[in-house]
Amino acid sequence: MTHELLTIGRISVDIYPNDIGVGLEDVTSFGKYLGGSPSNVAVAAARHGRRAGVITRTGDDPFGTYLHRELEKFGVDDSFVTPVQGLQTPATFCAIQPPHDFPLYFYGRFPTAPDLQIEAEELDTDAIRTAGIFWSTVTGLCQEPSREAHIKAHEARPRTGLKPGQYTILDLDYRPMFWASEEEARAEVAKVLPHVTVAMGNDQECAVAVGQGTPDEQADRLLAAGVEIAVVKLGPEGVMAKTRTERVVSAPVPVETVNGLGAGDSFGGAFCHGLLSGWPLAQVLDYANAAGAIVASRLSCADAMPTPAEVTSLLAERGRLVPGTDSAPRKPAVPGQDPSTLTPEGAAL
Repeated sequence: MTHELLTIGRISVDIYPNDIGVGLEDVTSFGKYLGGSPSNVAVAAARHGRRAGVITRTGDDPFGTYLHRELEKFGVDDSFVTPVQGLQTPATFCAIQPPHDFPLYFYGRFPTAPDLQIEAEELDTDAIRTAGIFWSTVTGLCQEPSREAHIKAHEARPRTGLKPGQYTILDLDYRPMFWASEEEARAEVAKVLPHVTVAMGNDQECAVAVGQGTPDEQADRLLAAGVEIAVVKLGPEGVMAKTRTERVVSAPVPVETVNGLGAGDSFGGAFCHGLLSGWPLAQVLDYANAAGAIVASRLSCADAMPTPAEVTSLLAERGRLVPGTDSAPRKPAVPGQDPSTLTPEGAAL
């Protein structure tokens, strides 16, 4: 199987409250879902019909069995998902207090987690080399042996060896609880950036990777590092993508936010779908932005990932161009739009 998208990194069981708007101490019931950003991105791409797989590790326990079952349900290849003896499958709790407050509590990740125990010698470098898109995250660089495995994976598909239509994407998902300092994270990012063709993150994540500055300055630094497409998420102002010859901005897609977690993962999976489809960058960005908005309007992450029909329907409803058509001219952003109704880009598990 040649994967159109192959991701590597975190997987967990998301434990989300059924009670909205209260702290965890007052929640009376929960639901469980597949979680972990790279795994969610693979699920999102599979929803768009892509052959997706994930390289990760679980505990040898019932939650690990559950995650295999969920990956199979979503059509994601779990051939590279294996258990680590002696470690438990992580669980992530979240309180849901819209529109902006979604605090996360990680369990089973300290001092380490199964998905940080991926060994370099276990990797199928042929699968990594031939994948249409290979997706990794900064979190995967935070600890050995995962760090060495990520570096080896990137070395297996050098930029100069990529064929037309192949991309290597780094999600700049800096999470301070997993690092000793921003400086340590920046040093590790610098080791893999030479192999990356697309980098994406919000302003804080870009600052960790390439330093403080305006979104354009940060994008320019990523491009100077050799990245071909720099994506900087602008929060309530939407998202920008920049190449050496093009700069496009997708205005926010207004929605009523239920749970901002997972919006960035939905964005990522849809972005991959757009790249693989060969759409113009502006259309890729709008499509991904709409996909993120849909998940922000729903409770869960993986289970909430939209289908292409749902995304194109929202684009048409908002007066934006539907990829592959000449219909629905773009409407300008609405001045004074309430930020609480905007896609919270970058808030992803």
